[in-house]
Amino acid sequence: MHKRLLDNLKTGVVMLDKDLRLLYLNVAAENLLEISVRKANMLFIGDVLIKAAEDIGEMQTALANSNSFTKRQAQLKLMHGKTVDVDYTITPFEENGERRALLEITSLEHSYRISREESLNSTHATTRELVRGLAHEIKNPLGGIRGAAQLLAAELNSEELSDYTNVIIEEADRLHKLVDRLVGSRQPLKMEPVNLHEVMERVRNLVEAEISGNGIELIRDYDPSIPTVLADSSQLIQAMLNIVRNAMQALFSPEVEHNLGRIYLRTRIIRNATIGAKFHRLAASIKIIDNGPGIKPEMIDSIFYPMISGRAEGTGLGLSITHSIVNQHKGVIECESRPGATCFTVILPVAAAGT
Repeated sequence: MHKRLLDNLKTGVVMLDKDLRLLYLNVAAENLLEISVRKANMLFIGDVLIKAAEDIGEMQTALANSNSFTKRQAQLKLMHGKTVDVDYTITPFEENGERRALLEITSLEHSYRISREESLNSTHATTRELVRGLAHEIKNPLGGIRGAAQLLAAELNSEELSDYTNVIIEEADRLHKLVDRLVGSRQPLKMEPVNLHEVMERVRNLVEAEISGNGIELIRDYDPSIPTVLADSSQLIQAMLNIVRNAMQALFSPEVEHNLGRIYLRTRIIRNATIGAKFHRLAASIKIIDNGPGIKPEMIDSIFYPMISGRAEGTGLGLSITHSIVNQHKGVIECESRPGATCFTVILPVAAAGT
């Protein structure tokens, strides 16, 4: 019973002996420290936390003095090289005459992520209202321009002059479609149980013809244990397609310095995930990874905003639309990028699927 309760906590819980050797980790601690209970058993905390002499010294002092100690915004370097930002508390206690310590570790990644999501969602909501108001003001004169061009075309006898009016009509239609894309669809999602791998296979089939002969390989890495999720299949396909096409365009870049472009389509099940401020026992992770030139550091925080694009010919709408679709599905989208490795991660709750 105690183990089940601890394993359902979002806070990492580690039990240490008097020499700071690991006796127990709950699931959250395993995930945070990236080590299993079996591998961690009786390891010294200094073998798990690298270059942490100061933190370990404070833990030893707390244990020796039987005082609880809390440290805020600590940076811990793990044995695999990853650095995590955490708050931790160490609390000494005795069990059957033996000195023990309980180490509670709270990842700050969740609070940082929630803050970023709330900021991005707020900005998107404000931008959407602004764009919708602007769209109304643009569409009215566009309709007048198009109608006037059609009337003028009907009065012209010269084919050469008609070419000019056709340009006006075509450009007015193009701008109308661009405005519609900016505003986005207002139709409610058609939620139903969806197999994520069917979505990803549909995306793969759509882009295979485009990458054929261009030195790009699509690699599937699916987790068959993922259950169905409640989603709008067509909208989800559009969201994933936008990300994959972005990866393709990055791999077509002259900055790419490799013989073969690779795009990985990877799915995984996640346990005890926090999406926004809500905890989910199960979630599905979709990663789309490419080995392109990466996203410029100054753009990484704004790529999901509309009209932001790293390409001169780009509209900057694809990722904004993707963010909106994922957000409507109560999910989250994140991006990590460096030269040679760009990863977009979409996390969707699966507990509500009822399967």
